Amino acid sequence: MVAKELISQTLLPIQTSDTGDEVLNMMQVYHVRHLPIVNFEKLLGVISEEDILIHDTKEAIGTYRLSFLRPYCFENEHLFEVMTKMGRLQLTIIPVIDREENYLGIITMEHLLQYFATHFSFSDPGSILVLEISRANYSLAEIARITESEDITILSSFVNNIPDTNLMYVTLKLNRQDINALKSTFERFGYQISASFSEIEYHDGLKERYDLLMSYLNV
Repeated sequence: MVAKELISQTLLPIQTSDTGDEVLNMMQVYHVRHLPIVNFEKLLGVISEEDILIHDTKEAIGTYRLSFLRPYCFENEHLFEVMTKMGRLQLTIIPVIDREENYLGIITMEHLLQYFATHFSFSDPGSILVLEISRANYSLAEIARITESEDITILSSFVNNIPDTNLMYVTLKLNRQDINALKSTFERFGYQISASFSEIEYHDGLKERYDLLMSYLNV
């Protein structure tokens, strides 16, 4: 999936002649805090809500000083890179341009999150297992081998470092609800289970709390 496939056709860019009040109104309508400024199909920059509020909102935004000059992504960039740029700059939208730097449209954080929520196995039934591993000992091949030895498939995996340590979290989305045997196997191989989530554990937890409530009410 590349950027051009997720361009929004509903949210229009603004022009330098638009006033701060007009742009704030558009932001409120579309539930965003940033909008692209475009002139003759050329991206001039991105204006933020904060940029407007420190200026006279009745003035044209062309007179404003912007905190973001020209953040953008190219139409053929992968969505992982798009999300990285939006996260690093804390943008609610990002403009998309072609190689001639013509403005093509925008990607909103809302649409990006919706796409990720319905793809990459997030919506598939299964469970989630989080391992805590030192960077030196990380091997996805070994993790996959252990997982598959229990006849379980890894649908997707994500790695993030733990700040100020040599440790990392490895999050696994698995195709099985009951992963107790897999957790025991990982622990037998010396892995630290940081967390696990499944519908079975959720319903077991609800039943336990229900039984405790009934026991309390019967006292």
